[in-house]
Amino acid sequence: MITALILAAALSLPADCDLEAPHGGEGCTRAAVDALPMNAIQAVGTHNSYKLAIPAAEMALLSAMAPDMARTLDYAHAPLTQQLEAGARQLEIDVLNDPDPGRYAKPLARRLVAQPEPYDLAPLQQPGLKVLHVQDVDYRSSCPLFVDCLGQVAAWSRAHPDHAPLLILMNLKEGAALPAPGAVTPAPFDAAAMDQIDAEIRSVFPAEALITPDLVRGEAATLRAAVASGGWPSLGEARGKVMFALDAPRSQVDLYRGARASLEGRVLFVNIEEDEDAAAYITLNSPLEQADRIAAAVAAGLIVRTRADADTAEARQNDTARREAALASGAQYVSTDYMTPDPRFSDFQVILPHDAAARLNPRQGSLPASGEAVQAGGRSE
Repeated sequence: MITALILAAALSLPADCDLEAPHGGEGCTRAAVDALPMNAIQAVGTHNSYKLAIPAAEMALLSAMAPDMARTLDYAHAPLTQQLEAGARQLEIDVLNDPDPGRYAKPLARRLVAQPEPYDLAPLQQPGLKVLHVQDVDYRSSCPLFVDCLGQVAAWSRAHPDHAPLLILMNLKEGAALPAPGAVTPAPFDAAAMDQIDAEIRSVFPAEALITPDLVRGEAATLRAAVASGGWPSLGEARGKVMFALDAPRSQVDLYRGARASLEGRVLFVNIEEDEDAAAYITLNSPLEQADRIAAAVAAGLIVRTRADADTAEARQNDTARREAALASGAQYVSTDYMTPDPRFSDFQVILPHDAAARLNPRQGSLPASGEAVQAGGRSE
């Protein structure tokens, strides 16, 4: 239950508290901050966090073949550790199934240009889930093996045990990217591949480092009931831990979930409708159009991820409307491609005030300051 004491502490904290700082400002004591439920925070993170830039020759080729795609793929990120050091508290990792290793080791764009830039393709020949954005054309990754990405995050987390809880989103890539001879179609995710996701995560993170559906559900009948009645750990309990969520089409969600009503035994939360038993996390990427739905989901106890920009559009136009809506929406995690501006486009950037890594959620003030549980609310389309 979210008690009156916890809510009173949350409501009395200054809005600009840095929730990772031992003394984040007047009134921001560690005791008051750590009493917050972890869903009372807001943090910024990155979209396709592993993605490196497409080399100039390959970008020119892609621009000639698919100019709209080229435009949307013209961004890149620093290595994961650098992003975490800069304050990212949400990462997004795309994985591809590779049951017969080597499927993605000969990218088409690289084969078509005369002098491809150096890039180590050896990890793509190794066993395990692979991390890249678009096979054949946007394949450069700061950690091509999923376990290597996880290892980087785990090492940083161990070195910073007071960090706010990290959310790692996962997309499972399927389907052809280019209708061109020699293009590769990813291997589909079957039940075995879904189990492999959990196995690779657990091979890197010990149980005590993870925030899982079972941990949040506790003794509640369903995961949705748990989050509606304050089942998220306190911020103090969640510091130094990582939460994974599957942001995927319903067919993939259902395959991962199987017969588990509330994701029993699974590592990942899933993006699912707000009124279902497994509801605890939801992706609502359009903060302007979905403002009411985000607010309702937050009030119902769900953790929400939204996006402050997409497809390079906001950065190219220096359009801040979506960014401001995202930060005001109450979504706990706001994703961007521009924690650092791209000087080719503009000074567009998405960070929290005062460069805080995490702050009090701007919707926290709307929670009831009574001992009553936060009740699940209805959807707003």
